[in-house]
Formats: sequence, C-alpha cells, structure tokens
Amino acid sequence: MAVQPEGTPCWADAMFSDVEGAKRFYGDVLGWTFGESSSEYGNYTQAYVDGRAVAAVVPPMPGQEGQSQWCLYLASPDAEATAAKIRENGGEVLMGPMRVGDFGTMCLAREPSGAVFGVWQAGTHEGFEAPAATPGAYCWAEVFTREPETADAFLSAVFPYRMKEIEDQAVDFRMFDLGEDTVLGRMRMTEDFPPEVPSYVNVYFAVDDCDEAVARATTLGGILRFGPMSSPFGRFAALSDPQGANFSVIDVTTTEGEMPGVKDV
Repeated sequence: MAVQPEGTPCWADAMFSDVEGAKRFYGDVLGWTFGESSSEYGNYTQAYVDGRAVAAVVPPMPGQEGQSQWCLYLASPDAEATAAKIRENGGEVLMGPMRVGDFGTMCLAREPSGAVFGVWQAGTHEGFEAPAATPGAYCWAEVFTREPETADAFLSAVFPYRMKEIEDQAVDFRMFDLGEDTVLGRMRMTEDFPPEVPSYVNVYFAVDDCDEAVARATTLGGILRFGPMSSPFGRFAALSDPQGANFSVIDVTTTEGEMPGVKDV
C-alpha cells in the first residue's frame, strides 16, 4: 500500500478508559479482531479485519481522561510543515508533532470551529490496510460544525482540497476532493444537535447490513442517534458506543434515490 496523498484520511483511533469493553463492543458490532497491545506505546492496540489493520484503541494517558471519541488522521508528507500551516490558519496544535518509533510522526490538532483531528506522516505504518467498502473497515468521514465557513476556509488552506457542495437548499454539505477522489465531507450542525455537543469528526465504518449492525450495537449498550436511513450513498445510521464515542455505520451496497447534484465552490 502506497503512502496516501496529502489530506487523505489514513487512520483512526480512539481512547477508551475501558479498552477491553471497547474491544468487545467493536468486535461484536464490526467484526474486529485485535493484536497485542504495545506497552512501549501506551498499550496501543490495533484492530483488524481479515488480518488487515483498520483502526486502533488505546487507554487514555494520565491527565487525558474524559469523553471517548474517534480521531481521524489526515495524511501529510511533512507533519512539522502541516502543524505550521494549522497554526497560521487559526487552528491549535494540541500534541506533537512527535515521532512514534519507525511507525511515523503524529500530531493532534483542533480546527478553528472546534473539531479535533490528527495528522499522520507515515513511516512503516502507512495507515488503513482494508479497502473502504470492506465490512468493518473505515469508509468515510464528515466534519460536523456550527461554523461551516470557518471550517471550510481552514481545511482548504491547510490541505490541497478542491471543494464542491451539494445543490440542495435543505442541507449545507460540502465535499473535499483530492484529484478525482472525494475524500471528506463537511456538514453544518443543525439545531437537532444539543448545544453542548462540540464540533467533531464523524467516522463511518462499513457494514454488510446496517440494521443488523444497529441491533447488535444497541443490544450491547450503544445508543442510536439517527437512522437507519437509506440514501443514494448507502443505508446508514449514527451511533454512540457505551463509552460515549460517536461513530456511524454504512452499508454502501444498499442505496436508494438518485445522487444529488453538486457544483464546484
């Protein structure tokens, strides 16, 4: 697998105070298996589908306990240079850039409207190993924000994105392209979101049956936030796991309706 172009979502991980509980939940819902935890790197534990790395879970470091959440990492050829661009464009570097052995260099940041994301400069660890439509694998992500203009300006300044928007008066949704590929979405948060919910990056994992995945998740203590709903992109649902981390599941093989029109911005 080649190193991904700059700005491509390339990895996802989450901190959980109960790592074993998270492993049981995602193992049952998404079919993940787990490797050995690496004590050298804070008991970081990779998740796999059919032997291919798809994500990781890790306990919080001392002082970082709090709400569990998924973190999406965007590829960078030079994490130091990306961190500088983040600062120059109103973002905040929360951690790093720091080298992680031979695996690569990481950085955690917050864009100006509040969503936290990661930057990953690949070394031996190049990122996701399973194709996006593989059940259990990362499939898609969207930045949910109450300040879309701020987030759009930041993301397109830090990464070489070309922006498009959906031609629909009822929704404020933009897509970020690299070359011919659409790699990320941005959704304006509506009043349906409680005011205490900050901007965040919503990560989608592929499943072979959305309704079955939702049933497994809720039986295991997950909370259904939205859906299941059919769309031209697939049948999807938004969930929170038992430790409060938000994520979505999508069956890309079950589609309904026509693709919306889009225009360049």
